[in-house]
Amino acid sequence: MSIQVRNLHKHFGNFTALNNVSLDFPTGELVALLGPSGCGKTTLLRIIAGLENPDAGNVLFHGEDATNVHVRERNVGFVFQHYALFRHMTVFDNVAFGLTVRPKETRPTKEFINKRVHELLELVQLDWLADRYPHQLSGGQRQRIALARALAVEPKVLLLDEPFGALDAKVRKDLRRWLRRLHDELHITSIFVTHDQEEAMEVADKIVVLNKGQIEQIGTPDDIYNNPASPFVYDFIGQVNLFHSRVNNGWAHIGDYKLPAPEHNGVDDHAAIAYVRPHDIELSEQPSDGAIAAQVAHVSTAGSVLRIELQHQLNSDVLHVELPRAQERSLNLSVGARVFARPTNSKIFLQK
Repeated sequence: MSIQVRNLHKHFGNFTALNNVSLDFPTGELVALLGPSGCGKTTLLRIIAGLENPDAGNVLFHGEDATNVHVRERNVGFVFQHYALFRHMTVFDNVAFGLTVRPKETRPTKEFINKRVHELLELVQLDWLADRYPHQLSGGQRQRIALARALAVEPKVLLLDEPFGALDAKVRKDLRRWLRRLHDELHITSIFVTHDQEEAMEVADKIVVLNKGQIEQIGTPDDIYNNPASPFVYDFIGQVNLFHSRVNNGWAHIGDYKLPAPEHNGVDDHAAIAYVRPHDIELSEQPSDGAIAAQVAHVSTAGSVLRIELQHQLNSDVLHVELPRAQERSLNLSVGARVFARPTNSKIFLQK
């Protein structure tokens, strides 16, 4: 089922949660709503679910207006951050709950419910826990049971609000890979809220970046990372080095150093900020054109990646560089060593 939201507005007192938001969620796509706390992502999810009413605007399910349709009639599955499992019920009864509380005339037979629950428990790879209670499960197991419960009623839309936020880092990584595989198998239109950029990048087909109740950018993970549409997106998605500069005739001048800014040809002496990703910097022990003289301040490793902090003269900020660990052998990266850093890619945004 496709979902469209049109011109949504939502206020809580003087706080604007959503400001004229319009979006399309194609059938079968897995979309991440990404942004900092308070940006409006959970409010948007709850309006789609029918748990909140917009002050203005519309929600359409497959082209039909569902703005005033009760949450029970929307046929959505909702998975919360803190599982919301019934503690007094077994795993089996938790998953079966949505089917057993249907009105008598639409309630499936016990045989159907039993078959459906066991199919779902097999799908989430926990069929051997049917007789356990929630307190006997790990956090990751509880979240998978919560997802099975949401799927039991055969929803046309699956909504997940920070589904892995309460779990530790290792379990989160395992579960998000599992969710991606599950979605590829089921192809249910799914929307999940997260403030974790890595999670959104790994799981989603498409990412919607929100900030202060408005959409900053919509795109694939590659689009969002490689072609940020605004300074906010550049700063929010991944680590970045910032340089205050002045743009003049296609160049961003940072003190005596300059970066190419061909997109701003014709701009004359305008304040700007240059953004450079840590992995878009090459290091050498020899000076070269376009290289910044710097001194090694700190070196650490993260798996196969070297993370280097450099002191330099362009501003007081440390310059962050990421290199493949194999380059450690070819460079002198001891603290205090002199090196030359050359940005290979940058993005210049004019300041308003």
